[in-house]
Amino acid sequence: MEGEKLPRISRKGIQEYLNKEMPHVELQNITAKGLIIDHARKGFVRCTFIIPPSASDAHGNWQVGAIATIVDIVASMAICTETAIIRGNVTMDYSISYYSSAKIQEEVEIVAKVVGNKGKLSSIRVEVKKKEDGELIAIAKQWTASNEFRAPWINHPSKL
Repeated sequence: MEGEKLPRISRKGIQEYLNKEMPHVELQNITAKGLIIDHARKGFVRCTFIIPPSASDAHGNWQVGAIATIVDIVASMAICTETAIIRGNVTMDYSISYYSSAKIQEEVEIVAKVVGNKGKLSSIRVEVKKKEDGELIAIAKQWTASNEFRAPWINHPSKL
């Protein structure tokens, strides 16, 4: 799948790809379960997510690690719409600021926008807000680079 190109940028195509369970990425599979893509266009993705009980801390709040993981996933989808490369991007710099919390079963909106793309280097901004009142939960900024890395679990054809 590394370097695989999307035949067409579409919300349905990205949603189908997201719904596939992928080996060796169990955390992402668990975290993204229930993520719905509302809108996708070049350099932009807007998703809706209902926070599951599995993503909560001891107080019933959305756990910050789960927020960071889903923000990374949605940022990757935005890059995919910009570059049409599904896999092979590596996060180079990632910062996230938390402003409020959300409880389990609350609905949130996650918006990712590619703010810059210079060949192999992309900059993405992601905002997470409560769907009900628009209260800001988190803002993230991320830099990624395309990579030709080939994971060891991917079968490579012999050169012989």
